[in-house]
Amino acid sequence: MSKPKVFVTRPDVPQAGIDLLKEKCDVEIYDQPMPIPRDALIKGVQGKDALYCLLTDKIDKDVMDAAGPQLKVIATMSVGFDHIDINECKARNIAVSNTPDVSTDSVAELTVTLLLVCGRRIMDSANAIKNGEWIYSWSPLWLCGRGLTNSTIGIVGMGRIGQAVMKRLLPFGVKKVLYYDLFHPIKPAEDMGAQYVEFEELLKESDFVVAMCNLSEQTKELFNAKAFSQMKPTAVFVNTSRGGVVQQDDLYEALKNGKIRAAGLDVMIPEPLPRDHKLTTLPNIVLLPHVGSAEEAARIEMATLAAKNILSVLDGKPLVTPVPMP
Repeated sequence: MSKPKVFVTRPDVPQAGIDLLKEKCDVEIYDQPMPIPRDALIKGVQGKDALYCLLTDKIDKDVMDAAGPQLKVIATMSVGFDHIDINECKARNIAVSNTPDVSTDSVAELTVTLLLVCGRRIMDSANAIKNGEWIYSWSPLWLCGRGLTNSTIGIVGMGRIGQAVMKRLLPFGVKKVLYYDLFHPIKPAEDMGAQYVEFEELLKESDFVVAMCNLSEQTKELFNAKAFSQMKPTAVFVNTSRGGVVQQDDLYEALKNGKIRAAGLDVMIPEPLPRDHKLTTLPNIVLLPHVGSAEEAARIEMATLAAKNILSVLDGKPLVTPVPMP
């Protein structure tokens, strides 16, 4: 009896996931460590029973047509699944999985890191030495920033990662944590002391505003000129959720004109962000290349979970972590 066939869209995923698949499947892997070109994806998926993909791969009707009717499961090694046409998968009875929860801790860690780096002007301080700006041994107000102690934190989107961020912030002695979420109350967060407020109130009261929301019609460009104008001029804004929740031109203007103090982004539009993008010209923004889950243990677990989802469906069992179907 022939083994089921799996196509993996990149060679540089953690080997643990690939080894798991090879135990029971014939595995074909695209051989270049880069987002797979469209024609190679269309060719590679032909005749396959399962597809192992990443955020950078657009999986639509054409890809499913190329694969053929035997395609049973699509597993993405990511939390997000915007790149997959879920409606088309539902119509074809193709199971779809992602890797939620696995990167919760790593993204939460990075989010807190950005809050500290931006608030305390860490990048400015590090560059001051390189640029020869450290002239006096000490100056009372030079490179002063805002710390987390006694600050008000506003978290927009109090899901798993939002709660993990809050859990890590509490030991810093923050004054209070406010949250806004389309779904509320959120008991685990409120049990930790979070207070639900409307979006506008959160913006007005917070010293640090953290975007932790999913991208949807309701949240697209939620952080725009109006939102930034409602923040404190001393506020720090951090986004580690989805680039699309921010109107980047408005963020640029807010930072350039001192409407807010600073910002830190791990996600943006487009990705990769061109090195000459106007956001890169600002001294009060920290830009990271979507590395929220770039932690060794997290990536290995993501790789193996994607593989386990594929093997589960091919074995006639339910997905371990199914993507909700519309």
